[in-house]
Amino acid sequence: MIRLSRSVLRLPAASVRAYAQTVETVVDKDGLSATEAASQTVRVSQKREVESRSFAVGMFNGLIHTQSRSSPSPSVLSEDQSQFLGELVGPVSRFFQEVNDPALNDDLQKVDDKSMAGLKELGAFGLQVPVDLGGMGLNNTQYARLVEIVGLHDLGVGITLGAHQSIGFKGILLYGTEEQKTKYLPRLASGETIAAFCLTEPSSGSDASIRTTAKMSPCGRFYTLNGGKLWISNGGIADVFTVFAKTQIPDPSTGEMKEKITAFIVERGRRCDPWPPDKKLGIRASNTAALHFDEVRVPAENVSLGGEGNGFKVAMNILNNGRFGMAAALSAP
Repeated sequence: MIRLSRSVLRLPAASVRAYAQTVETVVDKDGLSATEAASQTVRVSQKREVESRSFAVGMFNGLIHTQSRSSPSPSVLSEDQSQFLGELVGPVSRFFQEVNDPALNDDLQKVDDKSMAGLKELGAFGLQVPVDLGGMGLNNTQYARLVEIVGLHDLGVGITLGAHQSIGFKGILLYGTEEQKTKYLPRLASGETIAAFCLTEPSSGSDASIRTTAKMSPCGRFYTLNGGKLWISNGGIADVFTVFAKTQIPDPSTGEMKEKITAFIVERGRRCDPWPPDKKLGIRASNTAALHFDEVRVPAENVSLGGEGNGFKVAMNILNNGRFGMAAALSAP
């Protein structure tokens, strides 16, 4: 219904009827003037012209943009890298189809010795270690593709390998000195030694509010480590541990001693004891155990991954670098 103003109603009846007819011709059924309707049409048209072709945005709008920027996927590998990856995919897939037995691993509550030996032969323990240090030298994309295959067949093996290289010795790879890399990475890459990442404690997780302590000796030649860690993947089978502990660090401006977290390379030995493996409901082939450090002496040359007092930053960067591997393991169809 069209409502006329009082000033219009004061006009003669014939004039009012003529005015009403004129209004009817320029007002659409939604109550918009022709000018307003035209303007709205232009705005809608312009909006459609600049509509995003993003695949993700389209999904939220109930649309599938098959010719979006994500199709085809951009290639991040060179021709040589793609060829090398292709040469690895076949043997790794056949190994998990023909050699590895996930049901047996779960029953044994460990990765079967035959499978462990085969994984070492494939170079699976050093996928991202540089070639000159005995590894495969893969980048993140190549690594993720192989981890996807592992996750498709056996997550117990996937966590064993991931805890070893995605986070276990990642600190050495990212922050280790040349001497530390030369000493540890060749044996870790071959699977001769296994690595574990030790951050979580009964009162802390990735927030790193830890209680394990490390005190420097008066001679400055070693640190003494005391405390415990729990839920450590590979904790019961590892030979090399990346351990995070509180240390006393002098404040550069005031000289006051403050507690800061430092990352240490700790080797299995006397007074560094794993507890019995945890009994789990699933993924039982992956070893998970608590660790106890009782007056463990850590040589000074095994300290300062990323610098003394920078352990929290080191821990977060290790986790950030390693988490994409878990996503890859879970992405298989």
